[in-house]
Amino acid sequence: MTEGVYGDPSGELAEVSARARRFSPLEPGAEAIEAAEAGGFSRFTVAAPPGVLERRYVLALALRALAPGGSLVALAPKTMGGARLRRELEDFGCEVAETARRHHRICTVVRPTGPSGLDAAIAEGALRFDEALGLWTQPGVFSWDRIDPGTALLLGSGLAFKGRGADFGCGLGVLARAVLEAPAVTSLVLVDLDARAVAAARRNVTDLRASLLQHDLRAPAEALANLDFVVTNPPFHVGGREDRGLGQAFVRRAAQALRRGGTLRLVANIALPYEAALAESFSEVRPLMQKNGYKVIEARR
Repeated sequence: MTEGVYGDPSGELAEVSARARRFSPLEPGAEAIEAAEAGGFSRFTVAAPPGVLERRYVLALALRALAPGGSLVALAPKTMGGARLRRELEDFGCEVAETARRHHRICTVVRPTGPSGLDAAIAEGALRFDEALGLWTQPGVFSWDRIDPGTALLLGSGLAFKGRGADFGCGLGVLARAVLEAPAVTSLVLVDLDARAVAAARRNVTDLRASLLQHDLRAPAEALANLDFVVTNPPFHVGGREDRGLGQAFVRRAAQALRRGGTLRLVANIALPYEAALAESFSEVRPLMQKNGYKVIEARR
């Protein structure tokens, strides 16, 4: 039978066959775990995500994908969900063997004949319409249950652009919807690494001028060239840990994607040092506003 792996577990913590099918929303080209055939796998290894609803969702889908008697290995850092893994798997009716290594908890189970609570966990973590937000969303996507303060500040900066543009790290499509209110915008590419964000944004942004792209902005993309503007609330965490280089990579990619004279509008936490990267890549950089610990910066190429 087939072996599956979700995420990118360390080879020092879990052995994964080179033939294992790869599942991840954060890896372009990987399969969606929702598409894993029920009962079609003999083994599944899961690098469990930190969010409770997201983690239970992934664990439930992995257990559903296993044939009776198949094995699941789930692991996570102790401080990012690992301490709760054993109890969550026991709640699904599994007998758990747990070990600890390199600040991780590693849980191994054999799929029981009749696991309990899988359908409820899958329903809680699935793509859904949030009445309060008025948006399609899913646990695990950035700011999936609220408008984050950085995005709110950027929305208040005035997004009256024109021409061809892109939303780098589009998330649910909140910024894109505001940008497309300007009739002078002729096209907008919504870009995000997270396939779940792309799926939600596809439902939230139905304007015919919009297109969507799952892409890691640390790498170039042919679709992102000669743009008139870029808007972004760049991420600064990878796998739950701060990575300031990620936002700086967004700045450099925006500079490469913009035409001469094109504009970047960026929001960031005040503490994040993007000014040097902006100064290196743009001819003009000016602060627009600052509030509640966030700053909006505009740069012209």
